[in-house]
Amino acid sequence: MRKSVTFKSSGLKIAGNLFTSDKPNGRTIVIGHPGTAVKEQSPALYAQKLSEQGFTLLTFDAAYQGESEGLPRDLENPAQRIEDFKAAVSFLSVQSDIDPARIGILGICASGGYAIPASVGDPRVKAVATVAAVDVGLQIRAGADGNQDPAVLINLLEAAAEARTRVAAGEEMGRFPVFPAGQEEARAGGLHVFEGWEYYCTERCSHPRSARSLTWDSVDRMATFDAFRFIEMISPRPLLMITAENAVTAWMTLDAFERAKEPKMLYVVDNATHVDLYDREASVNDALSRLVDFFSEAL
Repeated sequence: MRKSVTFKSSGLKIAGNLFTSDKPNGRTIVIGHPGTAVKEQSPALYAQKLSEQGFTLLTFDAAYQGESEGLPRDLENPAQRIEDFKAAVSFLSVQSDIDPARIGILGICASGGYAIPASVGDPRVKAVATVAAVDVGLQIRAGADGNQDPAVLINLLEAAAEARTRVAAGEEMGRFPVFPAGQEEARAGGLHVFEGWEYYCTERCSHPRSARSLTWDSVDRMATFDAFRFIEMISPRPLLMITAENAVTAWMTLDAFERAKEPKMLYVVDNATHVDLYDREASVNDALSRLVDFFSEAL
């Protein structure tokens, strides 16, 4: 069963969905969405499948995005995204039918990055898992594959600074596109770019509330963010990091995993890409089998 819920994060109303099971196992998981996504996309798929295994799940839209409050719309603010996770845990901790000592976090893509600092600073989180984790700071600074020309970051920061000056002069902030304009441009960007465009911008999984662009002041906020800086502080709580064999972003998970302390587990989904872990049945089910085992034992 799924029901709509709301809770406050830094004074903003956050829109969420609570998934419950007919045979609850007493364990609850907060699921965070990828960058530009909404709770109705990959988080809903994972939540539905996990609820069938007895878990209670809370999915939510980040502040400034989806159905949640916050202006300007489609701002990506790492500090706020971390607060949103903590606010979700607070909300769950006071529900009469939820055990506050058995709450975990699952972060997908960008939320895999945000889940780490959120959990580091919040001992109420008893177990942490990531799927295709991305540090948005690394992505802005070095690119999804880690090989971005340094000039790209310089140009992005200059454009963001100019946008902030425009606002001071009474003009609009403006925004930058996240996805290619069409299929031809998407294919020219390589497999990772094409798959992202296909997932978000076609009938594969397009949603009217998912963001196609972000505000310019998102850039400098992301550029100075370091998702995995304190990952070792999750220990002694258990950590599971899942990536895909052919994910362009796998290096982020592998580097972060090396820095983490025990107990930690790494799982690589064979013959899968980063975006396959969003919705491709075989890849998602493979990841789910590990998540079920992990959270069943950890919580």
